[in-house]
Amino acid sequence: MTLKTLDREIQVRMKYLGDPAARISLFIIFFWFGILKPLGFSSAEPLVLKTVDWMPILTASQWLNVIGWWEVLIGIFFLFKKTTRIAIALLFLQMGGTFMPLFILPEITFQPGGVPFFPTLEGQYIIKNIIIISAALVIGGNLSMLKTKDD
Repeated sequence: MTLKTLDREIQVRMKYLGDPAARISLFIIFFWFGILKPLGFSSAEPLVLKTVDWMPILTASQWLNVIGWWEVLIGIFFLFKKTTRIAIALLFLQMGGTFMPLFILPEITFQPGGVPFFPTLEGQYIIKNIIIISAALVIGGNLSMLKTKDD
C-alpha cells in the first residue's frame, strides 16, 4: 500500500465517521450543559442570569430554564438527520444570546483592560463556541438535498 493510498483510505474513513462524531459531540455538549441549567447545577448560571436579567416576560431564573431546555432540544435534534435543520436553526438563535455577554458584560468576559485580546475563563467559554458553529455548518453542508419529482 502506498502512502497516497493510505492517505486516501484515512480520508474516506474520516468522512464516514466525521458526521456522526460531530452529531454525537453536539448532542453531548448541548444535552449535558443544557440539562444542568434547569437542574440548578450549571457553572454558567451566574453569567446566564446576569445576561438575561433585563429580558421581559420571564424572570432571569425562568429564562435560565428556557435556555437549558432549548439546549437539550438542540442536542436531541442533532441526533437525527430528519431534525438536523431544526437543530441548526435553534443553535443559531441560541448562539446570538450566547455571545451577548462579550458585549454587554465585558467586565466579566475580559480581563481589566484586555478587551478583546484577554478573555477571562467565562470569555473563553463563550469564544470556544465558534467551533460549535463550524461543526453545525459542516453537518448542515453535508445534508443530502431533498429529492424532487424531477430527479
